[in-house]
Amino acid sequence: MIFSYRKLIVRLQYILVFVALTVILYQVLLAVSGWIQPVNKYKAPTGKSVKVFGQSERVSFESNSMSERLRLFYWYGE
Repeated sequence: MIFSYRKLIVRLQYILVFVALTVILYQVLLAVSGWIQPVNKYKAPTGKSVKVFGQSERVSFESNSMSERLRLFYWYGE
């Protein structure tokens, strides 16, 4: 069996270049995905803006009557 070291070195170089380019592409995609990620839309507004919906306020429909629930259903359009 003839074993060529030159071909082995060329193949190892090819594999190393492929792995290096794969890692570089992965890092570039991570940077781009962080750059295009949308801004947090749930943060507190700045300037003259007012946050309308408070997340700590929970509406409980369990104690309401059926007519009240139906009225809220048509009012909110849900």
